[in-house]
Amino acid sequence: MHEQIFEPELFNNRSILITGGTGSLGNELISVLLRCAKPRRILILSRDEYKQYMLAEKFKNHTQVLRFFLGDVRDKDRLKRAFEGVDFVIHAAALKQVPSAEYNPFEFVKTNVMGAQNVIDAAIDTGVKRVVALSTDKAANPSNLYGATKLCSDRLFVAGNSYSGSRETRLSIVRYGNVVGSRGSVIPFFLERRKTGVLPITHPEMTRFWITLNQAACFVLNGFHSMEGGEIFVPKIPSMRVVDLANLIGPDCKHEIVGIRPGEKMHEMMVEPESGMNTLDCGTHYVIPPLLNFWSNSVKVQGLIHTCPAGFSYTSDRNEHWVSPEEMKRMVLDLDLTAHEDLRKAWSQ
Repeated sequence: MHEQIFEPELFNNRSILITGGTGSLGNELISVLLRCAKPRRILILSRDEYKQYMLAEKFKNHTQVLRFFLGDVRDKDRLKRAFEGVDFVIHAAALKQVPSAEYNPFEFVKTNVMGAQNVIDAAIDTGVKRVVALSTDKAANPSNLYGATKLCSDRLFVAGNSYSGSRETRLSIVRYGNVVGSRGSVIPFFLERRKTGVLPITHPEMTRFWITLNQAACFVLNGFHSMEGGEIFVPKIPSMRVVDLANLIGPDCKHEIVGIRPGEKMHEMMVEPESGMNTLDCGTHYVIPPLLNFWSNSVKVQGLIHTCPAGFSYTSDRNEHWVSPEEMKRMVLDLDLTAHEDLRKAWSQ
């Protein structure tokens, strides 16, 4: 079942730009916006012209709405040109592979940190009203270079609210865990490797948070409705051990323990203890408010609700909600499994 966004009317007759918009999340954001709202324009800014071509083909019935910009978040001048006349920006562009970051650290800094600052500056300079930047669970108490660059990006977006001055621009962050079936994630990897009869496992006790693409897209869009500026929005999503996922996808496969990769965590964290006592529990999600004078705690006024206790943290191994096998099956069956019809048939019986 599709999630719903709070106020689709918020996006009616608006121009929304998505950096890195040809990825899995960008595809889903476009689908949700076209299905639920009536945006004036949806602009995609990314580096890969072939992926833009494929996206244009996928949504060829919406050419009056979709626009494509070739460009890189490292290029501030290009961003300023692309942001002209834009109301909302979703900043999804990033380098994301943990091992690659360890071997190419400054490339990640240039895209994830300097690129983030370019987005902030361009948004303020061109009068963009609201910006939601995508974070990651790896940004909370980071143990790898990728997580460190995303933590730095998060701090830049929070601080950006302090120097937007009299302009309307407000910036917030959405942080969530592993997206089921996204490019480079473990589920497509397991689906492919199950043909060999052996699934590589980093560690039998490793856990991860899980969220579907549709849930992630709707949570991002809901952020535009709730944001005042500077908040980090964290959804309450379930956890699952990676080995249990492997057993579900390849029940007859053997496991090969390959060890934890450089910079990889045993368990992921989305709210670190240092932020826990300042975190608001809003029922379906948490909000980490900024420690800045401009933020008026209006989220509390809306009745959403209580501050988490001192020492609170939100980690994948101590989660209240765990993915059952049936829940994960439904998540995976929502993916494009045309190459894995045998698995679909087995699970559907």
